[in-house]
Amino acid sequence: MSRLKSSIWVAGYLRRCQSAGMFGAVRRRGAEEAGAVFVKVALMDGTALLFVPAPQTAYDDSRPIERVFTQSPPQAVDEAAIEARLAKEISFDPDVWIVEIEDREGRHFLDLAKN
Repeated sequence: MSRLKSSIWVAGYLRRCQSAGMFGAVRRRGAEEAGAVFVKVALMDGTALLFVPAPQTAYDDSRPIERVFTQSPPQAVDEAAIEARLAKEISFDPDVWIVEIEDREGRHFLDLAKN
């Protein structure tokens, strides 16, 4: 089995966030089929969280089709630092997706990799 197309996953993810009353938008469309997805959660105070695709070793063999994320860095940082990281990712891989969520509580509804 293969993973859901990135475009379908992003649409479902945004619907989930919006159903919880959070604003969310696609800031950058990547490759339809398999572009990596980065999720920025703006905390509305000048800081943000960034969730990046987990390394392949973090995937559960019993559920290989699910997307798993890690928070990087592990705490909220100034939004400018997140934007610099995203610019670097785009220059490295122009097929990436960037999704931005606004939530003061930092909710993200993502599956996180087990440590």
